[in-house]
Amino acid sequence: MTVNDGSLSVDRVVAVIDAGYAVSPDGMKAQIESGIIYGLSAALYFEITIKDGAVAESNFHDYSSVRMSQAPIIETHIINNGEAMGGAGEPGTPPIAPALANAIFNATGKRIRQLPIKNTMRNV
Repeated sequence: MTVNDGSLSVDRVVAVIDAGYAVSPDGMKAQIESGIIYGLSAALYFEITIKDGAVAESNFHDYSSVRMSQAPIIETHIINNGEAMGGAGEPGTPPIAPALANAIFNATGKRIRQLPIKNTMRNV
């Protein structure tokens, strides 16, 4: 991650999943990586705003999201521990926002306490 004068770039994410036995490791890897991109988009950009008493955003075209040119290198490790099969779902999504907030704190000493991060980066 790089923080310069209020701008932020996430350069690399390392993810590890232990879901018992991965029947389809490539599918699980895709789930983790897509979840990370979606979670980064939410943490960095997604918000609902109210204008004149109504929600201003109507659909995904109103949201900025992480584009391919902004996407970090994602290194995914799958642990096959021989236990019962578990699901992959979208476990990459929930932990990325707190991980990013902690990385910003480690880089700047400033805590992020509100999402989306785009609204607080000008103060970092």
